[in-house]
Amino acid sequence: MNAIRGISLSKSFQHYQVLKEISIEVAPGECYALFGPNGAGKTTLLRIFATLHRPTSGHFEIMGIDGKRDRPKLRALIFMIGHGSYLYDDLSVKENIQFAIGVRGGSVTDAEIKKALDQVGIGRFSRLHSRYLSAGMKKRLSIAKALLIKPKVLFLDEGYASLDERGVAMMNETIREFTKAGAAVLMTTHDRGPTAEVADRVGVLSRSTLKELTVKEMVEADALF
Repeated sequence: MNAIRGISLSKSFQHYQVLKEISIEVAPGECYALFGPNGAGKTTLLRIFATLHRPTSGHFEIMGIDGKRDRPKLRALIFMIGHGSYLYDDLSVKENIQFAIGVRGGSVTDAEIKKALDQVGIGRFSRLHSRYLSAGMKKRLSIAKALLIKPKVLFLDEGYASLDERGVAMMNETIREFTKAGAAVLMTTHDRGPTAEVADRVGVLSRSTLKELTVKEMVEADALF
């Protein structure tokens, strides 16, 4: 069973077609990196899989669960780190984590929160209101939430954005941790160097066509699109 399976997915906004019959599969324990020019539909595809957009046509499944028929059950298996931080400014770093896990019906101990925050390098800011965090620190907080939630499928929309060199290395270590545990990772990216360190497969989405490459082909290509 594939962790992620999309069949002939299309998506239009008004009269503009963003995706046209895109099919993709990602296995458990695999990291799939998705490249493409701005406006190619990479984020839209991730948001469809994360149940934030409904496809205009086509079918998708997460861990065998139908993406249209059983969205609540599907959402319990996934987590997405996107461009927005989805944080509450008036809550502290720790409180944001507690809230995010609480709305999913879970709970977490103070020791578990501390371990996750230390792992992403912001442990000393646990009591700071999130409004005072930099963009990179907010990204690290989102990664900490993912570490505690432990989804079966992790979506990363420009996962390296806003991170410094240490943050990029930490992100890759997080990706390895997830795939080693059997989770699937589907990421959009423009950064070939760090992506090559963790990706198992690569796709280039351009002009409504998804072309698959090996990691070696991705690294050696003069231009991907």
